[in-house]
Amino acid sequence: VQLQASGGGEVQAGGSLRLSCAVSGGRFSAARMGWYRQTPGKQRELVAMITSGGTASYGDSMQGRFVITGDNSKHTVYLQMNNLRPEDTAVYYCKFQRVVTPTFTYWGQGTLVTVSS
Repeated sequence: VQLQASGGGEVQAGGSLRLSCAVSGGRFSAARMGWYRQTPGKQRELVAMITSGGTASYGDSMQGRFVITGDNSKHTVYLQMNNLRPEDTAVYYCKFQRVVTPTFTYWGQGTLVTVSS
């Protein structure tokens, strides 16, 4: 399984970015996919995850600002991040979590999002 993430970068506070993560070698239909993020000295935290059926879950501080969607035909998930804040600055990691036996988890390499004030 390989995960190809894109869309990170630098934006000013209040701006928007869209991340995408495409999986190859694995079926989105048998998994949940999404994003976690991490800053130095802190644990990785949930940003958003989605099932192939469209059920999404979000971290508390992302509710109402971030939207995750999935495209089953492209085995890709998208994270639209709006009204970004400096505290959203982090490395964002794509996660592929297979939910049928055999279960396993893969992580992408991470993409840096920087929000300047």
